Amino acid sequence: MPTRPCWVEIRARALEENLRFLASLAAPHAELLAIVKANAYGHSLALCAPAAVRAGARWLGVTSVEEGVAARAVCPHAHILVIGGAFPGQGADIIRHGLIPVAWEPWQLDELEAAAHAAGVRSVPVHLELDTGMSRQGADADTLAHLLPRFAPGSPLLLQAVMTHLFAADEADGRQTASQLARTDGALSRIKAAGHHPEWLSVGNTAALLAGQASAIAAIAARYEMKTLMRPGLALYGLAPQYNPAFDPEEPPSLAEARLRLQPVLAWKCRVVGVRSVPVGAVVGYGGTFVATEPLRLALLPLGYADGLDRRLGNRFSLLVRGRRAPLVGRISMDQAVLDVTEIPGVETGDEVVILGSQGSETISAFDHAEAAETIPWEIFTRIAPRVPRIAV
Repeated sequence: MPTRPCWVEIRARALEENLRFLASLAAPHAELLAIVKANAYGHSLALCAPAAVRAGARWLGVTSVEEGVAARAVCPHAHILVIGGAFPGQGADIIRHGLIPVAWEPWQLDELEAAAHAAGVRSVPVHLELDTGMSRQGADADTLAHLLPRFAPGSPLLLQAVMTHLFAADEADGRQTASQLARTDGALSRIKAAGHHPEWLSVGNTAALLAGQASAIAAIAARYEMKTLMRPGLALYGLAPQYNPAFDPEEPPSLAEARLRLQPVLAWKCRVVGVRSVPVGAVVGYGGTFVATEPLRLALLPLGYADGLDRRLGNRFSLLVRGRRAPLVGRISMDQAVLDVTEIPGVETGDEVVILGSQGSETISAFDHAEAAETIPWEIFTRIAPRVPRIAV
C-alpha cells in the first residue's frame, strides 16, 4: 500500500563507520557494547543492530526483555545485555532467548535463579550494577554485601561483569566522574576480597569515550584482571555531545575529531501535499496564533506532533524545501503543519521537505530541534513515532 509521504531514511553504512571510528578510540583499552535501546534511539533496531554487528560489535545493549527478544531475532549470535533488568515473570524469557540481564536487587536474582532451575540451565551470566552516585539503578555498599553470596559455587548465577553508569562524563572538570570511578574501584576490591572474579568491567558512555577516559577505566579493570566494556549510544547515530567550555576552554582532541568524523545516520523527510495563497489577515492553524500581515504562499505538510514534530516549534522553527529554510507558521497540528514558502520560488505539491537532515548546503540537526523545543537530541530521535516508516538507503 502506498503510504503518506512522511518517512525516515536510515544510512546503516554511516552507523557502521561511526562504530569503527569509536572502536579506534577505545582500542586497545576496551571493547564496545553498542546501545540499540529504544528502537536504536528511534532509528530502527531492525536496521541498526545488524549494522553494528557487521561493523564488529559483539555486544548490544537494550532496555527491556522485549527489546532483547527483538534484537535476538535479527542478531542471533550477539551478546545482548538487558540494561533495565528483568521484571517479575521474565526470567524464563531471558534464558529462552539467551539474554544477559543487569541486576542490582535480590529479587532479580531470585527470579533468575528460579528460572534457571526450572529450565535445567546450569549457568546464567549476570552483570551486577553498582550505584556510584546517580541514585537510580545499582546496588549500594550494603546491598552489594547481600548480593555477592548469591554467586557462590553451585549457584546457576554467574557474575560475568560489574557495571556502573557515569552521569557527568561530559563535564570537563571530571570531579563527579573521578568520584564515581573511585567508588567503583572500592567496590571491585570488596568483590575480589569475597572471592569473585568477574570477566568484564562495564563503565563509560559516549561522553566518557570521547573525553578519552577509556584508558583510565581500563587501568582500574586491569588491577582486578578484568576486561573493559564501554557503551556508546548517541555517537553511534552521528552526534557528539556538546562541549561545556565553562570547565576547560580546550575541547578534548578526541571530541573535536568526533565532530569531523561522525556521520548522521537518520534523515527525516516528507513532501508538500498542497500549496495555497492567502490574503492579508488570513489565520493559520489552531488558536489563531499566526495571522498573515501580507499576502503569503503556504505549503501544507503531512506530519504533526503525532509523528514527533514538537508542537512548540510552530512560529519558532524552519524546515528545508528547495535547499532553503521555510518558517513553520501557526500551531503544529496532530497530523499536519504549514510552511511559509512565500520567499522560495516555485514550491509545488510533491516537493521534498527535510525536517531533520541536509538539503543543498543547509542542515537541520537534532541539536537544532532540541534547542528550539527546549529538550535534548536523544528525545528528538526517540520521539519520532512508529507510524513514520524507517527506510534503509
